[in-house]
Amino acid sequence: MSKGNSVNKSPKRLSDIPLSVLDLAPIVVGGTSADSFRNTLDLAQHAEKWGFNRYWLAEHHNMAGIASSATSVVIGYVAAGTSKIRVGSGGIMLPNHAPLVIAEQFGTLESLYPGRIDLGLGRAPGTDQLTARALRRELRSNGEDFPEQLSELRSYLNPSPSSMHVRAIPGEGLNIPIWLLGSSGFSAQLAGQLGLPFAFASHFSPDNTLPALQLYRSSFIPSKVLEEPYAMVGVNVIAADTDEKARWLATSMQQQFLNLVRGRPGPLNPPVENMDDLWNDYEKSAIEQKLGSSIIGSPEIVKEKLQAFLDVTQADEIMVNAQIFDHEARLRSYEILTQIVKEEQAASNN
Repeated sequence: MSKGNSVNKSPKRLSDIPLSVLDLAPIVVGGTSADSFRNTLDLAQHAEKWGFNRYWLAEHHNMAGIASSATSVVIGYVAAGTSKIRVGSGGIMLPNHAPLVIAEQFGTLESLYPGRIDLGLGRAPGTDQLTARALRRELRSNGEDFPEQLSELRSYLNPSPSSMHVRAIPGEGLNIPIWLLGSSGFSAQLAGQLGLPFAFASHFSPDNTLPALQLYRSSFIPSKVLEEPYAMVGVNVIAADTDEKARWLATSMQQQFLNLVRGRPGPLNPPVENMDDLWNDYEKSAIEQKLGSSIIGSPEIVKEKLQAFLDVTQADEIMVNAQIFDHEARLRSYEILTQIVKEEQAASNN
């Protein structure tokens, strides 16, 4: 088969592409995991009402500020509390698990909520090395055997007669879309070679975004899954009614990354007036690099910057993360995105 490159010649507008939600299920200072899950479901229900395409949750471990460690369980909770929006993993860290277990878990989810489940897969541990050892018992997998693990997982979902000695029930024969997730080139190239959709983590790896997308598109080989590349790009968007409030809200996300840089992850902190009171010059530079693609501001600024982001990436879909301390402000941020898209759609119809 010939290799593909599906970047459209005509410019894309925000009204042309789906928007989706990435939820890290934040645990805030003074809050609990139970509070986090209630907020997750509430955001998912609003996202469905507002027309977002999919709602993904991410696997992280040993992180006091993220509640979605049992990712498949939370996906089931969200899917049960919604009716239309696609729900999935962004992602499941496959080296932490036996591929058969993931096939069975997502086969169960797809059986319960047919046509609504996505399986996004990553090859990083989603945690520190000590916790990775606790998860895996032995560190036999460092991610280098990810292609073999992926092949094994896919064989359970779409078995051949010779591979049916061990079966994933439920799972076998179900149509569960598999996405590869990445923050560098490894999964981008693998997704292209396998003809799978690809999701890139620009929300914490902005410098690698364009090289990874180019590698994915240039290495793409059409498959039974996709005839052309399909790239979704994750980005932090913190929108508020004024630029000042958005910048203030964004200090919670900046503090979260500061704690990661210092090796002390914790709950999501409330906003502060001045980050310069908290970080030194080196830390500020490191965090600004990590958050370089983040879009923060009023509706006008967000619209302008999000369109510029789309112009550069030519993404087929954008997945939005918003680490905001106050739940109502977080809802408002996503609502502003909805309003921007509706305005774009109305303008294009006139």
